[in-house]
Amino acid sequence: MPHTPAPTPRVTVLAGGVGGARLAHGLARALPADALDVVVNVGDDTELHGLHISPDVDTVLYTLAGLNDEQRGWGLRGETYATLEQMTRLGEDTWFTLGDKDLATHVVRTARLRAGATPSEVTAQLAAALGVGPRVRPVTDDRMATLVDTPAGRLAFQEYFVRRRHADAVLGLHYDGVDAARPAPGVLDAVTGADVLVVAPSNPFLSVEPVLAVPGVRDAVRTTAARRVAVSPIVGGQAIKGPAAQILETLGHEVSALGVARLYVGLVDVMVVDDADADLAGAIGDLGFEVVVTDTVMGGAAGRERLARELLAAAGHAAA
Repeated sequence: MPHTPAPTPRVTVLAGGVGGARLAHGLARALPADALDVVVNVGDDTELHGLHISPDVDTVLYTLAGLNDEQRGWGLRGETYATLEQMTRLGEDTWFTLGDKDLATHVVRTARLRAGATPSEVTAQLAAALGVGPRVRPVTDDRMATLVDTPAGRLAFQEYFVRRRHADAVLGLHYDGVDAARPAPGVLDAVTGADVLVVAPSNPFLSVEPVLAVPGVRDAVRTTAARRVAVSPIVGGQAIKGPAAQILETLGHEVSALGVARLYVGLVDVMVVDDADADLAGAIGDLGFEVVVTDTVMGGAAGRERLARELLAAAGHAAA
């Protein structure tokens, strides 16, 4: 009898930050474009210079489009900064770096939002213009903002993360407006209709929790029939990028892949940890997870695709 290929799985990834964007890119390389949804954090959105800026959404878009600055992990490759330099000369406080090409994204987004489009609609338009095939979905079209409690007081996210270079100890987090927020169109269907749900190696507190905190999303993740796979952002007791390790510590969690796994009990079936954390596999398994130990440090595009294919295989699905 002729071999019938297995159907392509529908995959949804919950993402934020550079780690989320890079894994989404790997999945996009491993799957047909129409098989992938990326649900993205918007808790770090901000308004500066009269423009609506959505950093996590843009990092995902730029990475999927192959336009991102690989050295920094964010922004566009080959940027120039003439506009920012002139704004500084005119007396603006330009602590938040915005390149000329990146500014175009924010100008277009702001104009379309003011004309009545929703963030989801604008994101879809930007994705199409950039040649991005997978569906990129802001988790909500409603306003929500991650606020960070520190010894210096409660800070807006970008104040903490960019202006103060996430140097403050994080004493608590508040997702302002989330209780009144609703999932954006298609988000719950993307979670409940997926064959595989992936929690990217994003910061659990700054990127993943703002997605789960939108009413209805956590319940959808808990009850979906999808195989749920999470990748630890902590490798060998350190974060690959950003302040995840510091936040785990100051909020009283173990700074390890095991500490991350404890946050995902009841939400995830499979925990993927790095080879450096192989000694933690038994303890993570004792929490009820299946555990996959592999190289989780995504180098270039090939490394991202390799990890993506391993995640799909761990979930019982082969990539295209």
